[in-house]
Amino acid sequence: MNKNNFLANSVRVALVGSIAASALTIPVASAAEDGAEKVERIQVTGSRIKRTDMETSSPVSVIDASAIIASGATSIDDVLQKMTSAGGAMTNAAINNGSGGNSRINLRGLGESRTLILVNGRRMIASGTGAASTVDLNTIPVSMIQRVEVLKDGASAVYGTDAIAGVVNIILKRDFDGLELNAQTGISARGDADETSLDFTLGNTFEKGNIVVNAQYTKRGEASQADRGFSDCPIAESKVNGKLSLVCVGSSYSEGGHVWGDPNFQITPSGPDGEYQVGDSGYYGKYVTGPDGKPMFNYFDGKSEANLSGLGGTYHDYADAADGYNYAKDSYLSTPMERINLSLAGTYEINDSLRFFTEAMYSKRWSEQQMAPQPVWNNSPWEYKPKSSGGWMTDDLLPYVQPGEGVSYGRRVVESGTRDFAQTVDTLRIVVGFEGELENGWSWDASYNKGRNDSVDTTANLHNLGSINDAVLSGDFDPFLQSSWIGENIKPYIYTELNSGGSELDILAATLTGDIMDLPAGTLGFAAGYENRKEAAHFTPDSLTAQGLANDPRVEPTDGEFSVNELYVELAIPLLSELPLAQQVDLSAAMRYFNYNTFGEDTTWKLGLTWQVYDDLMLRGNLSTAFRAPTVSELFGGKQPSFEQITHPASSQTQAEVTVGGNPLLTPEEADIKTVGFVYSPSYVDGLSLTVDYYDIAITNTITSVDPGYVADNCLGANGGLINTGSALCQSSHIQMDNTGRIKFDNGLQNLGETNTSGFDINVAYVFSALGLDWKAGLDSSILSDYVEYDPDGNPVDYRGFITAKSGAYAKFKSNFSLTASANDWSATYEVRYIDGMDSFSCRKDTTKCYAPSVDSIVYNDISASYDLTKSLRVSGGVNNIFDKDPLYFTGNNDANTDPFTYDVLGRYFFVRANLKF
Repeated sequence: MNKNNFLANSVRVALVGSIAASALTIPVASAAEDGAEKVERIQVTGSRIKRTDMETSSPVSVIDASAIIASGATSIDDVLQKMTSAGGAMTNAAINNGSGGNSRINLRGLGESRTLILVNGRRMIASGTGAASTVDLNTIPVSMIQRVEVLKDGASAVYGTDAIAGVVNIILKRDFDGLELNAQTGISARGDADETSLDFTLGNTFEKGNIVVNAQYTKRGEASQADRGFSDCPIAESKVNGKLSLVCVGSSYSEGGHVWGDPNFQITPSGPDGEYQVGDSGYYGKYVTGPDGKPMFNYFDGKSEANLSGLGGTYHDYADAADGYNYAKDSYLSTPMERINLSLAGTYEINDSLRFFTEAMYSKRWSEQQMAPQPVWNNSPWEYKPKSSGGWMTDDLLPYVQPGEGVSYGRRVVESGTRDFAQTVDTLRIVVGFEGELENGWSWDASYNKGRNDSVDTTANLHNLGSINDAVLSGDFDPFLQSSWIGENIKPYIYTELNSGGSELDILAATLTGDIMDLPAGTLGFAAGYENRKEAAHFTPDSLTAQGLANDPRVEPTDGEFSVNELYVELAIPLLSELPLAQQVDLSAAMRYFNYNTFGEDTTWKLGLTWQVYDDLMLRGNLSTAFRAPTVSELFGGKQPSFEQITHPASSQTQAEVTVGGNPLLTPEEADIKTVGFVYSPSYVDGLSLTVDYYDIAITNTITSVDPGYVADNCLGANGGLINTGSALCQSSHIQMDNTGRIKFDNGLQNLGETNTSGFDINVAYVFSALGLDWKAGLDSSILSDYVEYDPDGNPVDYRGFITAKSGAYAKFKSNFSLTASANDWSATYEVRYIDGMDSFSCRKDTTKCYAPSVDSIVYNDISASYDLTKSLRVSGGVNNIFDKDPLYFTGNNDANTDPFTYDVLGRYFFVRANLKF
């Protein structure tokens, strides 16, 4: 975009000329010649022009309903996230911290916001909690899905914003007759994470149209990190006799309280601006000249400030292994959820050339997460005033803490119970429209797409530290007295946080498509249309949180909207036909003009070429631009804290407090995309096909925040001092360490830099008959050649072959194999998933400091089978992760000592299903 080069101008001229021709020329080709056989035309994801062939210039993968059933999936994310083209961070049931119960898809590892989700070719409402900006796949009824088409190419010229990494088009059942009932249940080999799904589909086709109604109920139980050996304790790496080993530790915000004294007690700084100078002396030590010539604190013999734990009711010297809080035992490994999905689709023929159509979807989700009891801390030290010295506080800290000394304090408030997160989400989508044919054979449709998402989320057993701090300062609450945190004493300070949010989508759209004229090589086809879209979103935080009166920093509300008008045109141009080595050559071209009220207007385009060399071989390629407009939450999102997992030598804490938020000055991301490949179906091997496609995606002006671990590594030294203070990254982060040793910094959204990725998708499919059975084999593989992001200072950050703490995994190679055998009344499927070994992103600078600087490859094996007991009743079942593979540990992991974005955390899982049709 914004590139007035020769190619872009050529596309514009060609398309404008074709639009004029389509408006002025009476088409020579009609829908069907008299007496000729009518050939069915279909619309394939990636184009709005109906064609007679599924293969286009863009690579499209199709997942049918049978594959979904064989996987045992009750939500479509279970299938999509296992695709080899998916990667990075993908929110799923195993994400306990921060998921909000959502499930999403991330193609190419480029981020969930760069994958466009369509339902029946139309945009889906952003859904989930808060000011949602991406689609929660829980809203899609898996029992209503006919197939899923995954376009692994940019498609902004066809569909608009977000279609950078690709498009997931979920096609729901539309023509269905009869009644179908399904019941499915599953459970892990450990007896947890049970799941039950019940659904029915009722459809009828009548003289003037059809109607399909579907209802699905799903309930998923929880699994606890305490019930798996790999996750039952937070693992830290410690040197023992000069060798790294794994130890079970935990949070320094411990049960019974953690007290940090003040080494500078009774020191009055003598330097300018309150700086300590050589000679400044106090109770615990004094400042001397350090090796670098600067003042350095030196303890007096036998003196040191307090570092105490109150575990067990008696204060004693804090020890990591003995006093650290094991927060894993309270955390879910897989999160529970309950969901209702209702769907309706119908058409009605008003006359021979005019039909009414409608789609309606409603989902209601109740989801939960559970984490350890809340850690609380004081933002500024409390002065210790023991009773024995004329004060009002307990003497329990004596003699470790001196009267009048400022004390930093942190505590895991186990007395109040676990933090219980709950969400209730309602999502509604209604599409109404008309479609028809003109006398010249052209097709048209006009529709209104309305979506609405509302959410309420709560967090129970939180503590109002603002009120606690006020009570401490007024002498009404003694934080160092253990009984203060129990029963009626702490009850007035406990509250349940209540947040609400929502999003709305309104789209008016009209499309015209058909054949313009016959050319020597075939028929010139076109599609053109207009869309007006409005998106709005809001998030209202709890009143205490909004005022900054609770334990966490202040969270600001989000409220905003934008609108866009778009015009697009697409052409299918036959170039050559029935020539040697050019059986059929077609050019596709598309262009979209858009005008946003937030940042203005621009265009995006796409050129594609298919070259059918001969019956067996087709070459294909695409050049395109794409864009992603900033969402409401990115533009208008209020500032709020996010606690991110990091590992840094300056801090013993494994979480950093990161302030995130929106930016109204954001502009769109822009992408240049290239794909090239071939489809080979050898005539000498019936049923065999091979596709190989290369992709190259270069995104500029990216809307993102920097990886938290990268910020900490580049802006904070091992001793806690600031480094690289002249870089734009570190200046904007305002990084610091608070009085408890926690790292804090800002990491708001910006148009930061670039992301480049490239690789290969390889698919082999073979359908054959042998041993009296029908067989279907498939091999899908993805090779990641390149994945580089650039930080604000222009430095490349290579993610290829790395597994990260926050952004998921970027394996160099992934492959899925499936083999299905079927007879008249039964079928069986065996599947293998391979994920290549990777290096830990946290260890990229120095692997010698890491116990597990890399992970090995892992292979998952799944089996499933079905049998027709009668013509109406089919039973099926399966086992996923047959060999019960545990997820892999690596230094700098995400959660549960692994990466739940990437690995299966439940282990061996069984499911059974019954299907009844009338």
